[in-house]
Amino acid sequence: MTANENPRRSQGMSVMRRNEAIAGYIFMLPLLLGIVFLTYGQFVYSLIISFTDKSVFGTANFVGLQNYVKLLKEDFFFWKSIKATVLYAFGSVIATQLTALAVAILLNNRHLKGKAFFRTIFYVPSIVPAVASCLLWMWMFNPDYGLFNAILKVLGLPTSKWIYAEGSAVPSLILMSAWACGAPMVIYLSGLANVSPTLLEAVDIDGGGAWTKFIHITIPMISPVLFYNTLMGIIGGFMTFTNSYVMTEGGPNNATLFVNYLIYRDAFQYNEFGYASALAWIVFIVLAICTLVIFKFFGKKVYYGGADQ
Repeated sequence: MTANENPRRSQGMSVMRRNEAIAGYIFMLPLLLGIVFLTYGQFVYSLIISFTDKSVFGTANFVGLQNYVKLLKEDFFFWKSIKATVLYAFGSVIATQLTALAVAILLNNRHLKGKAFFRTIFYVPSIVPAVASCLLWMWMFNPDYGLFNAILKVLGLPTSKWIYAEGSAVPSLILMSAWACGAPMVIYLSGLANVSPTLLEAVDIDGGGAWTKFIHITIPMISPVLFYNTLMGIIGGFMTFTNSYVMTEGGPNNATLFVNYLIYRDAFQYNEFGYASALAWIVFIVLAICTLVIFKFFGKKVYYGGADQ
């Protein structure tokens, strides 16, 4: 009796596992289809139409590398947008990461009261809707009645046109990017929590000061977090769109014509989907090269504790 029951029981368990696996795949199917058709499918489709003169109403004719050649050799706006985007990406990374790290170090003080309150206050700008944030900063940047110029007048300093002047538009947006330092700040706080107090005490015993501890202990210990935040910041800087679209529309004089806004303009205003797709792929290649260079030259300098170097 027992000998006959064991095979039946094993067979029943096998059928149950198979049914559970099938049910699991059925529940996963909508997500998998969405990833395949709405993400990777569109990815491949954009590559295909980048070799055509695709538009909304016209037929797509194969033009080979014509879109890419035109972008690299003839399109003045492409090179200006690349320059503006690179300037903004690296400037915003420096401003945001320095601000986030400074705030995280201040909030990491064990004797600070109301840590939860201050962490919430500094994190809130990161979850404010992008358009609402842009409208708020447009008011503060206003050269006639904005908050910043009002402060400069009180201090007796010369005022600025901020985003309304070609020379100060990108620096103004870089300043704005530092406001939303909440997300990297939280990550820095988690990294600072893992800094060994034993090592910090050893520096104190050897007579080292706060700067020595910061340079030789804190920075190496949080280098993985620093590397991650910097890399994601550069990628996010290249992907910026809302600021240019809402606040400046690429101006003044195309000073804030970031590549994402240029892609949007070519595709949805000029109806050149093939040309815009070629631009998107060039930006993708540039961003991939930048990422590889960062990993090549800075990835090896990251300290991962007990991991093999």
